This record gives sequence, C-alpha cells and structure tokens, in this order.
Amino acid sequence: MRCIKCNSLEDKVIDSRASKDGFSIRRRRECLACGHRFTTYEQVERRDVLVVKRDGTREPFKREKLLGGLIKACEKRKVSLEVLENAVDEIINELTADNLREIPTRIIGPKVMAHLQHIDPVAFVRYASVYRQFQEVGEFNEVIESLENSPMANLLQPDLFEAKS
Repeated sequence: MRCIKCNSLEDKVIDSRASKDGFSIRRRRECLACGHRFTTYEQVERRDVLVVKRDGTREPFKREKLLGGLIKACEKRKVSLEVLENAVDEIINELTADNLREIPTRIIGPKVMAHLQHIDPVAFVRYASVYRQFQEVGEFNEVIESLENSPMANLLQPDLFEAKS
C-alpha cells in the first residue's frame, strides 16, 4: 500500500479488525520509510453491478457516488461521516442481497430516503426534493407534513416548548 505522505510502498500492518458490519476489515498501517500511520479498508469485491437511470442509460454502481449524495444532502448538518458511511454500507448490503446485475434508481432512491429519514429530517427533505424532482413549493410541504405525521416525528423533532403544569 502506497504511503500517502512519502509515496513509499513499504509499510507494515500494526492493527487489523473487522468493521462493525462484518463486511470489511480496517487495517492500521505504518510506513517503514517515514513512520506515517494511515488506515486502509479491505472489502469483499462484489461483482459489477449497473445502475439503470431514469432515461434507461446504465452506469457502473459506485459507492463513492452514493456516499457523495448523502454527504451533499447532509451538508451543514451535524451528521458525522461515520454515520453516513455506515448508512452507505447498509444500503449496499440491502441492494446486493438479491444478487441483481442491474439495479434501477427507483429502487436505490427510496432506500436512501428511508435511511436519511432516520438520520436527519432536513437531509431527507433535501434528498427527496432532488430524487423526486420537485417543481413546486407545495411538494416540499407534502413531504414535511408526511414527516410530521410519521411515527418517527416525535423522535426526529423534540418538543421545544413543554406544557407547564
């Protein structure tokens, strides 16, 4: 593994452990040339999966693109990268469980929205507005009302003013 500081190919693994999901291994490495420590992840290589877009075009499924969408939806929100990476891993596991070679975006989008709804309601609305291609303000209101009426509403938005007895 190439050192990100000095580009040396000589390193040693100083710690290995399975990730929380059990689908990857985290390795802590130390460069033998400069002593810099860095982390790498080893994952099972999945067979190539294609994403079928709305217009019928196909492109390779990319974890980075999925993570980028979540990061963009959570921009300026107090959501850690670790939470988003765990969500991406869960979504990928759900998507690949059926061993499909092609996955339509109409299957990916709702899974992402389901995870975002539990992570951050504002990020959920942001993602939904892009995924569902909102054209009018009323569509935002519908999504927000559905969030407020969901069983998760009490968990997502604590009462700011409690009734005093």
